[in-house]
Amino acid sequence: MTERSADWLSQAGQNLRLAQVSLSNGLYDWSCFAAQQAAEMAVKAVFHRKHEEAFGHSITKLLERLGVQDVELLNAARALDKHYIPARYPNGFDTGAPKDYYTVEDAKEAVIHAERILGHCRSTLLGS
Repeated sequence: MTERSADWLSQAGQNLRLAQVSLSNGLYDWSCFAAQQAAEMAVKAVFHRKHEEAFGHSITKLLERLGVQDVELLNAARALDKHYIPARYPNGFDTGAPKDYYTVEDAKEAVIHAERILGHCRSTLLGS
């Protein structure tokens, strides 16, 4: 496997910027999903550096596979994991579209969680 951690981390940063822009423009559902994607890609960057496969979309499970035990970081991952499907699909809720359910508070929290996970992954990559 070719080591492409820099590419994964770069895309994670781009997704975080999308989450911030979406938040600023009232697209709270997309802000939450982009934040989830930013964190997922940052964690997968760490796997690439280690030349390991990273399957799945659960940030929590991926961090656990890396041996992360920081409860706050894992809680941030759990919060972001909840945005992977419902933020994108109308059938993620009983009725209505995702845009009807996501709030500015949800999006702000998701961006903060993604920033935290990206920071952790950047530090991990710099230390390896």
